[in-house]
Amino acid sequence: MHSSERFKGLDVFVAVADCGSFKAAAERLSLTGSAVSKSISRLEERLGTRLFKRTTRTLALTEAGTEFYRTCASVIADLEEAQHAILATQDEPHGRVRIDLPASYGRLHVLPLILDFIQQHPMLQPHISFTDRFVDPVYEGIDIVVRIGGADTWPASLGHRYFGSQRLIFCASPAYIARHGSPETESDLDNHQCVVYVQNDGLISPWFFKGRQPGEMERRTLHARIAVGDGEGELAAVLAGYGIGQLPTWLTQQHIDAGTLVEVLPELATDGLSMNLVWLKSREGLPKVRALLDYLLPRLSAHGTC
Repeated sequence: MHSSERFKGLDVFVAVADCGSFKAAAERLSLTGSAVSKSISRLEERLGTRLFKRTTRTLALTEAGTEFYRTCASVIADLEEAQHAILATQDEPHGRVRIDLPASYGRLHVLPLILDFIQQHPMLQPHISFTDRFVDPVYEGIDIVVRIGGADTWPASLGHRYFGSQRLIFCASPAYIARHGSPETESDLDNHQCVVYVQNDGLISPWFFKGRQPGEMERRTLHARIAVGDGEGELAAVLAGYGIGQLPTWLTQQHIDAGTLVEVLPELATDGLSMNLVWLKSREGLPKVRALLDYLLPRLSAHGTC
């Protein structure tokens, strides 16, 4: 066997062991599930032993696979560390960097910043995804994450910086107000049609209200006329006159200014979830990650509460 053949598939093997499934490993490596499966089969054939115990529902390392994993994971970690050390001496950000953003906020407010940044650094190759679900940067191999809400305490493997909080207002279209009137008190909301956010698991996200004590927040779920699983979709339903929504000012301000939305119950406007920039500490020394963090943080912080 040629010496180079001995190393083929080791990174795939480690990714499958780390992720616990071919599908998750394929997503991390940007490969097809078939390619991952074939790579593992070829590696097992070369080694002459089974590395995984497979059933229709589970995937687990064999005893030989466990021992092999310890060695491979250590070797790959050493190689990555050596590569990072070399790249860290280079000033120009370059190479692939994975970024995950909240769907609506990311498209409207973070993506334009990233596009401006990469225009200045043509050797950078950003891979940008948009999700509102919880993501694990370590497990999914994501370098930089922007999140609204999420963990109250971040694990030691992640760096993080708070850069503001959502300013939430109640609003409706002029047409809705003309038909149904404007609520005068919080309790009036129970008699109005409401447009709310629905999570991936089907649960309705509650609305935020000021608590009895200063700085205290209460959450309450209202009956929904329409539930939408996307912030821009919520906005579209409110603009179309289907009800009152509680939406962030970063999404609504231009419509308030244009008169296509009307703020109601302004005394109930409140700061909602915190907004955070999160990154893998193990990669923050890379020029491509460090430079993008240094670019994003002051510009996101400039928005403050939004």
